[in-house]
Amino acid sequence: MLQITDLSARIAGRLLIDHASLTLPAGVKAGLVGRNGAGKSTLFRVVTGELAAESGSVSVPKGTRIGQVAQEAPGTEDSLIEIVLAADEERAALLAAAETETDPMRIAEIQMRLTDIDAHSAEARAAAILSGLGFNHQAQQRPVGSFSGGWRMRVALAAVLFSRPDLLLLDEPTNYLDLEGTLWLENFVARYPYTVLLISHDRDVLNNAVQSIVHLDQKKLVFYRGGYDQFEQQRAAKLELLEKQIVKQQAERAHMEAFVARFRAKATKARQAQSRLKALERMKPLVSVVEEEVIPIRFPAPEKTAASPIIHMQKVAVGYQPDEPILSRLNLRIDTDDRIALLGANGNGKSTFAKLLAERLEAQDGTMTRAPGLKISYFAQHQIDDLRPDESAVQHVRRLMPEAPEARVRARVANMGLRTEKMDTVAANLSGGEKARLLMGLATFEGPNLLILDEPTNHLDIEARESLIRALNDFAGAVLLISHDRHILEATVDRLWLVADGTVGPFDGDLDDYRRLILSGNKDQGGNAPYAVETAPQASKADQRRAAAEKREALKPLKKKIDATEIQISRLQRTIAGLDDQLADAGLYTKDPAKAADLAKQRADAAKTLAAAEEEWLALTEEHEMAMAAE
Repeated sequence: MLQITDLSARIAGRLLIDHASLTLPAGVKAGLVGRNGAGKSTLFRVVTGELAAESGSVSVPKGTRIGQVAQEAPGTEDSLIEIVLAADEERAALLAAAETETDPMRIAEIQMRLTDIDAHSAEARAAAILSGLGFNHQAQQRPVGSFSGGWRMRVALAAVLFSRPDLLLLDEPTNYLDLEGTLWLENFVARYPYTVLLISHDRDVLNNAVQSIVHLDQKKLVFYRGGYDQFEQQRAAKLELLEKQIVKQQAERAHMEAFVARFRAKATKARQAQSRLKALERMKPLVSVVEEEVIPIRFPAPEKTAASPIIHMQKVAVGYQPDEPILSRLNLRIDTDDRIALLGANGNGKSTFAKLLAERLEAQDGTMTRAPGLKISYFAQHQIDDLRPDESAVQHVRRLMPEAPEARVRARVANMGLRTEKMDTVAANLSGGEKARLLMGLATFEGPNLLILDEPTNHLDIEARESLIRALNDFAGAVLLISHDRHILEATVDRLWLVADGTVGPFDGDLDDYRRLILSGNKDQGGNAPYAVETAPQASKADQRRAAAEKREALKPLKKKIDATEIQISRLQRTIAGLDDQLADAGLYTKDPAKAADLAKQRADAAKTLAAAEEEWLALTEEHEMAMAAE
């Protein structure tokens, strides 16, 4: 059990947690959510003892082992499997003792304890975890120092998972995983037998890996049962109820204040007036929860529409060394309205393919045709390091608009989603999310026809990710998206391409099929999943894609009807709630029975209209889903 009592904590003088309390029962898996900068990582530092609390306490049962990924695995000559095995310190100590112990009784105790902790299957368990995080058998034998920082972070994650702590703290672990690793980790956490507290902005992870949500908001901790979707529903209902209570309290205060103002000077009513005055003093005003505004992300529309196909490949090969292609047999085309997700494990060539499209790499073989005047924007998370650390967002944009007036430059920065107070902050002092917004704005500055995004959601919180979804769906050009966030893929793309076996081609299935394939564990001896990739030329499917685009266009009126019906349903629900509040007044029926009867009739009519609207919404939604499925 994790017990947090009346906890307050500050960072650099800023109060992030204020007298917050939380009880997390043993074995519970909870997601810790909240806006960027709310104090989630600070809470972890207090729990582990790295940061002293200003007041309050954090307690766990004696002997509880707390595990977290503190930093990447060291770049030593030890192999991956050795690093992970060494993370179980008790096993390592027992094995070392067994080598030197001579007392038969002590040897027996050591062997019994090794059996109790399942030490003899340790190598198999460590190998399974490394495999799930993307390391095949050959990679597991390589020295850690031969891997880059991102891969060493995976090794550090594997080590803490293998050590099986009683309380597992994970701070945005998917930021350095691909979709395949994210799906595996989601499944691992869901099955983990001990307590987990997981910071994440990935809706699917929070819906599938944990069964409760801890919300850090307004410097307090609030526990909700269920995944993220249930949390959103419960919180919305809670906020709606709070607003009703505020309205009711304000009316009650106004009534008391009017009584006091009218009668406090009259001797016969003075005592009653004083009584109400004291009641007013005791009445603690309810305060509305002010949600921080999410500045929208916007991508400028293409200045000129390019003719389809905007990119056409025939037997193309690409790589970094002559005669050593990473990808070959590329027979693909991209049209002006395509929304494509690129699937495949890290190391298979997703980024290589993206760089080929973005003209960062040239084709080594085959024919690659681009539409005249084609503009391509390419965003990759590692490019954040390319921002000039000593220049502000305004200075970055000024380089692209040297003759523009100051007001126009700042308006362009605002369209990138940066607040006024952040426009003159140097890039080095911007948050990760603010840097990502700036970089996406710079990358798309000239209005591209094709937008390539490689892991754009790192450092974006859930609200910003929803804003990115809306921006992508509003964007008029084509999109190629690489992301470990399944929610953003499902909400924005309509085609899946798989990078595997040295080529790229359409994936025969949806993301649920891909998830089942990843988790099935069907891999070859090299550790690669036997994905089926279609490599036949795709030019013959142009008419099908155009027909699909026309069908989506034809469905817009139906979607408009669905949206209008949803607005009508929401309005009717508010009307009924207001009528219910009036009818709840018991005195109404004696004071004004005619009005009570009229209100009851209004409610019955509204309920009847609501039922009809909900039936219409269901029918329209079913029609829309069937039409989409027919595509």
